[in-house]
Amino acid sequence: MQPLNILYQDEHLVAVHKPSGLLVHRSALARGETEFLLQRLRDQLGKRVYPVHRLDRPTSGVMVFGLSSEAAALLSEGFSERQVEKRYLAVVRGKAPEQERLDYPLREEDGTRPKAEMPAMPAMTDIRRLDSVELPVQVDRYPVARYSLVEARPLTGRRHQIRRHLSRRGYPIIGDAKHGKSVHNRFFAEQLAAPRLLLAATYLAFDHPLLDKRIQLSCAVGETMKNLFEQFGWQGHLPLDSVRTPPIATPSALQAL
Repeated sequence: MQPLNILYQDEHLVAVHKPSGLLVHRSALARGETEFLLQRLRDQLGKRVYPVHRLDRPTSGVMVFGLSSEAAALLSEGFSERQVEKRYLAVVRGKAPEQERLDYPLREEDGTRPKAEMPAMPAMTDIRRLDSVELPVQVDRYPVARYSLVEARPLTGRRHQIRRHLSRRGYPIIGDAKHGKSVHNRFFAEQLAAPRLLLAATYLAFDHPLLDKRIQLSCAVGETMKNLFEQFGWQGHLPLDSVRTPPIATPSALQAL
């Protein structure tokens, strides 16, 4: 089994590239599954790891784990208080707007209660079209098929937020079986060798909970998305694995700028 790609590690936390299709940990929805990111990372490092945030099973990209329960609790606090900057790349149907804030309240989807009983919670996602392509094929009812590469920055943390927001706006993510459109999903799977959800967490930035530095992590996309970007001429938007750890900007330091 190929080792997981470790993006960053110190004595308190570790960041890893989660492959698409891999569940983060065991759950009631994971009956019959035998492979999980948390167990693979634990075995690779030879020590316990503690989850801090989540990524959907089909989503790839950067994930952070604490190497102690204390570090994980401090990291989780930062995530819950929206002190973390996240960026995703998504391939969507249609020509998405150049830039827009999607502000649609969303009901939580936790599976424990009927959706009608779940309150709608505020949810905001900033999106920006990075590129687009027009293919001379009829996939749906139009004689040509248009697709866009979108950068999404969630400002809140609702379940499936990016997927649901883009779908509601009319630009569903390719490969999204629940919120997407099956005819486009089949076209990408059968004609473009892209049978997965085309959504990747490519950037994460946060203040280290125990050290005086900010962690800025960039994460490359997997082979499926990389190959697709090359087919569409989007190579210039391919992110690379990188780590930056500048000192945390204090109020006095900000005043000096």
